[in-house]
Amino acid sequence: MKRTKTSKSWMTEHVNDPFVQRAKAEGLRARAAYKLTEIDDKDKLLRPGMVVVDLGAAPGSWSQIAATRVGEKGRVFALDLLPMEPIRGVEFMQGDFHDEAFVVLFEAQLGFHSVDLVLSDIAPNISGIPSIDQARSIYLAELALDFAQRHLAQGGRFLVKVFQGQGFEEFRKAVEASFKTVVVRKPQASRGRSAEVYLLGSGKRI
Repeated sequence: MKRTKTSKSWMTEHVNDPFVQRAKAEGLRARAAYKLTEIDDKDKLLRPGMVVVDLGAAPGSWSQIAATRVGEKGRVFALDLLPMEPIRGVEFMQGDFHDEAFVVLFEAQLGFHSVDLVLSDIAPNISGIPSIDQARSIYLAELALDFAQRHLAQGGRFLVKVFQGQGFEEFRKAVEASFKTVVVRKPQASRGRSAEVYLLGSGKRI
């Protein structure tokens, strides 16, 4: 299929992106790693010994950062429908995190540990129709919130990507209902024109 001017422009921008070049040089799987790094540096999400779940983890850049920062005494679970190359210190499970049968398998793997932090950098497959893409984005964020509500320990934290637009304020209120504090983060590695932001919920309510 012949590339459009838009796709050529995106590819040029991507190749020349300093975060892409830096990720490649540092052995990270995607530029998205720097989004989590910046938020973690500011908000101190990741600590040694924590149990972390990375939803929609592939290709694994967030899991790479999480595994490094929780250390050998921590645990990082990476869940995704897509396959993912192994990462040292990361327990990968391939499946649908809102499928009950898969959740049972995850809970068996988790054992008696409680989850301290749920991460979600999931974005929908883009259709090019803004209203549909926004609805899909909110839906995926809602699924991630449901998972966090079910599995986070009391006082736990939740970081989720969501796109500003229709449904954003309603979703933010839903997060606020489950967490004592909610803040919005827009890391430098997020492209300026992108509507993506990250909601960070801290202090999960009972």
